[in-house]
Order: sequence, then structure tokens, then C-alpha cells
Amino acid sequence: MTKPRLADVAQAAGVSTATASMALNETGGRRIGPETRERVRAAAAELGYRPNSVARGLRTRRTQMIGFVGDDVATTPFAGQMIRGAHDAAREAGFLLLMVDTSGDPAETEEAIGALQERQIDGILLATMYHQVVEVPSAIGSTPCVLLDARTIDGSASSVVPDERGGALGVLGELTAAGHTRIGHVTTREQVQARDIRLATWREELRGRGIDPEPLLVQVEHATTQLGYEGALELLARPDRPTAVFCFNDRMAMGVYRAAAELGLAIPTDLSVVSYDDQELIAPALHPGLTSAALPHYEMGRWAVVELLRRLDDPEAAPVQQLMPCPVARRQSVAAPR
Repeated sequence: MTKPRLADVAQAAGVSTATASMALNETGGRRIGPETRERVRAAAAELGYRPNSVARGLRTRRTQMIGFVGDDVATTPFAGQMIRGAHDAAREAGFLLLMVDTSGDPAETEEAIGALQERQIDGILLATMYHQVVEVPSAIGSTPCVLLDARTIDGSASSVVPDERGGALGVLGELTAAGHTRIGHVTTREQVQARDIRLATWREELRGRGIDPEPLLVQVEHATTQLGYEGALELLARPDRPTAVFCFNDRMAMGVYRAAAELGLAIPTDLSVVSYDDQELIAPALHPGLTSAALPHYEMGRWAVVELLRRLDDPEAAPVQQLMPCPVARRQSVAAPR
């Protein structure tokens, strides 16, 4: 079957080839009415016509391609939603997303950026698998760039990160609204932005209620289920144990559930538990379901593409630092204290 040409579309729509070209490429302004544009698009769809992206790129000086450079994002189930969000936004705008995963290796990252630039991509998304403060790689040069789940210290690049404080306040609010004041916190010692902000928010919340938070804090080396379990055993075995626990993430919350069961504490009757991440394979699967602040990976991916396209249209636009809300997924792990 012969591949349809622009001339075929123009003939089917009853317009000139020039008019068909302008209608399909969103040019021509008011010279082409909406009815004509729609007629041309319908003819193109019926014939299965696809514009020549190389020729269009020569005219517009754009390739309609965006590079996505991630550090283990592709192999992280929940962070992978960032890829889906970015892909959906790019596709809707007529752009192709080219994905490269570098495992966080700086040399690989520089190489990936160079390879994408050789392919004349229009811009680059730099994504990390968890909230980080980073420096924009020197290889980026003048290529438009947006940081995804990361930010710079000086705000020199547009970026989007989760509103860690807002999410922590959200799940802590679930506990205080139920009447809890002695709220323990099981967290990690790993130096990551999420840990620091969630811990600081918990401390502020308790101190604001006149409670010394330190006796209610347990920190372990890593944010795993096993260490969450061990930390919870330490916390819940104290004479004046908390009536509720705020966990750094859902994996640690799973450990808290196990520790509570071993100590004969029912959730939420004897102990309320809230967490962060709202991982699909953990939070709703626990019994009872875990109340958790959701990390907005999909929404961040979409926002990053929209912001990159804005910067392509207006290269002089000021960088934007976006905090993406972390909504609370309410389940059955919270009740009033005894």
C-alpha cells in the first residue's frame, strides 16, 4: 500500500497543499478557520497520514524529542510512575520521550546527556529516585533542563519535589484529630531530604503541643521492614509507650505492624499507625489498611514536562521551584487512643 502524502490529504480535504500543511502544523493563524483545520485533520486521520518529523524539525528547529535521564528510576516500582506521567504529558504535546537510566553514576549521566544532545533533543528531564539536592551536570550546557524529584540549592533550574512537610502534617493531623498526643516516630539515619523534613515536621508538631519529642524517637540505620520492626519493639516496649506511631515509610510501617502483633497490641485499637509513600503493594495490603501520605510521582512527571515545554517556548522565563502536594490516603489504621 502506498504511503499517503500531504498532497493526498489536501485533495481529500478540498484545500491546497500549503493550507493542509499549515493546518496540521498549527500555523497560519486566523487565515485558516477552525472548520478547515478540523477537516484537514479528519482527512489525515482517515488516510493514516503522519507528518515527516525530520522535515518538520528542519522548519521548526525542533525534533519533538525530550530526554529523560534517571538514576535507577526505571527499576523502582513507585518512582517509575514519574516516567509514566512524563510520557503521558509528552505524548499529549506531540513529543517523544527518550529514556536513559544511569544507576546514579556521574560518568554514565554525563555520557547519557551527551548521547541525547547528539540526537538533537529539545530538552532534558533529570530525575532522581528520591528527593535530593543536586548540582546540574556541566554537560547540560545550554540545553533546557528541568529537575524531577530533585532541586538545586540556589534555585537556578526549574524543579519539582514532593511537599514533604505538607504530607507529614497531613498524616500527623489524622492522629491529632483522633486525640493522640504521644506520637512516636520510627525513622532512618540515612541523610536524605525526605527523612530530614519529615523528622523536623514531627518534632515541631509535638513541641507545639508542649511534648518533648526525643523520648518518642527511634532511629535505625536503614529504612527497611526488619529495622522498622526492631525499632518499633524498642519504642513500644517502653513503660510510657506512645499511643500512635508515625513511620518514615511504608516498609518501616510493615515492621511496626509485626512488632505490635508480637506485643499483643491491636491496630488501631491499641496503637494507631501512619506512614509515608502509600506504596501500592504495601499500604492497602496491610490489615488493617495503612493510612499513608502519597508521593505524587505521576503528577511530578507530568509537571516536569509541562514546565520544560514552557521553557522551550520562553527561554528567558525564570526558573520555577514547584512543591507537589502529598495527599493523605486514609485507611483503617487510625482510631482514638484508649
